[in-house]
Amino acid sequence: MVGILETGERTQRETTDYTTTVTEQRAGSSGYGSSLGPREFRRCVNLGLERGGPAAYIFAMRMLSSLTLAAALGTIPVVASAHPHVFVDTTLRVVTSADGMLEGIEVSWTYDDFYSLLLFADLGLDQDGDSRLRPDEVRRLDGFDLQWIDGFEGDAYLLRDGAPVELGRPEGRGTSVADGRITSTHFRPVSGRADGVVIRAYDPTFYTAYTLVGPVVVDGPCEAEVIPVDLDAAYSLAEELLYGGDYDPETEEYPPVGEAFADTVTLSCAG
Repeated sequence: MVGILETGERTQRETTDYTTTVTEQRAGSSGYGSSLGPREFRRCVNLGLERGGPAAYIFAMRMLSSLTLAAALGTIPVVASAHPHVFVDTTLRVVTSADGMLEGIEVSWTYDDFYSLLLFADLGLDQDGDSRLRPDEVRRLDGFDLQWIDGFEGDAYLLRDGAPVELGRPEGRGTSVADGRITSTHFRPVSGRADGVVIRAYDPTFYTAYTLVGPVVVDGPCEAEVIPVDLDAAYSLAEELLYGGDYDPETEEYPPVGEAFADTVTLSCAG
């Protein structure tokens, strides 16, 4: 059965607009609003390493090739400490048994164009620049984002009766490329009853922005209800944490606002 969710394009667009607004507000006296140079790029990389997950792959990217690509594309008008840095469209499929028990969730991540382009450049893929890869090139991408560091929880969080639900290690389910964007899929086993389970996909540090797109499919006798995020409230929280206190972007970690930008998926099972 299916729980329908409206397209996530609006969320990504408004998140990008918010980042642009922050850039404009902080340009000038704070030293922000400048183009992304080598020092700022390295800082972004370090932030990615600290949080793990998909962004941690940047650790394996050769800095020279990445910076050369950035130079070829021209200066990139972003803020060094602004978040997010990576945009990922996410789809979910929940697997349940005939008696309404959770068996696992399948997660697909579709990376933004620029992150995909950096990955192509680093691995020497798409030499003709048509954003289409040969089968052997696609195989080289398999598992690139599943080398999770200790402490990384997969940016998928489940709650049952308000308590965290443990998910198993990811099992790769393949990688594909379409329209210049990389999509990777993995499965994570889960146990326990499905009824009443709440699912959210987010990066607590908001380094990566996950947008839930398409329907949330449920295999089995259960349904998924999706409650879209209140973006106005999320933006207000971010602004309050950034500008309502003593937050110092040079010495402090970015406020943990990622959950505030996540849609909420609730499972319900008949009987």
